[in-house]
Amino acid sequence: MSKSFQYISVLTIAGSDSGGGAGIQADLKTFSALGCYGTSAITSVTVQNTLGVTAIHHIPANIVNGQVKAVLEDIKPSAIKIGIVQSSDQVLAIVRVLKDYPHIPVILDPVMVSTSGFHLIDQDTIVSLQQELFPLTSLVTPNIDEAEILADMKINTIDDMKKAASRIILSGCKAILVKGGHLNGPDLFDVFLDENGVENIFRSIAVKTLNTHGTGCTLSAAIAAFVALGHDMPLAIEKAKGFVQQAIIAGQHVKTGEGKGPLNHFFDAQNLIRKELKDVPLNLD
Repeated sequence: MSKSFQYISVLTIAGSDSGGGAGIQADLKTFSALGCYGTSAITSVTVQNTLGVTAIHHIPANIVNGQVKAVLEDIKPSAIKIGIVQSSDQVLAIVRVLKDYPHIPVILDPVMVSTSGFHLIDQDTIVSLQQELFPLTSLVTPNIDEAEILADMKINTIDDMKKAASRIILSGCKAILVKGGHLNGPDLFDVFLDENGVENIFRSIAVKTLNTHGTGCTLSAAIAAFVALGHDMPLAIEKAKGFVQQAIIAGQHVKTGEGKGPLNHFFDAQNLIRKELKDVPLNLD
């Protein structure tokens, strides 16, 4: 009888992007490109393309709960990425399940406003995220706009990012990564801070392109994938940032739609998979 093996799986709990560049679609592409088996629980369905979001439909909280529970009970992912959560009811539905799986690392990308300025969640949901979901997370990854909301302050400098990270971590998350891609300048800086006060600044070079749709989703999904593959959080962030940088470069001149196009998630998928899975045990039985 031949031996069987188990895929290294990751769960994304997020919204669907009909344009294919962000949300569930970007997450699943990222997991696949890094050699992981992607599973999903859909929280919302957006009417969206490269020009922006024009409408959004909420999935009932009990259905979200059921999707998450079904995956966790059967496929048993090694990490979870959470994107947009539409309502306080959805937050509580997710929390009820995750409390039974405290050993699984959770990466939360607190999506609040689309890049086109469409407000995706209300204030009550933001409060629920901070009070109920943040304490269950291993890492929260807000961009500048989201960090300003969560920290209740304006962010214009790296020092502001550090101050915001210090405020946000008081919500109870184990670590935070404030993404600085929305600050102007040739270099991009992300600020990492964990609950023990360990701080790290990640630097990358800005790529001149309109094709950045789904960058935040891809980064958090890649962090979750690298954590599932066995890397500690700082290294997972570093490797995820490298993956995103290469995906942006590979897709910078590709035209997809009339607005902000997606990244090229599969720029070197086979080589990346071979490299990442080389030393990873596949649970042979």
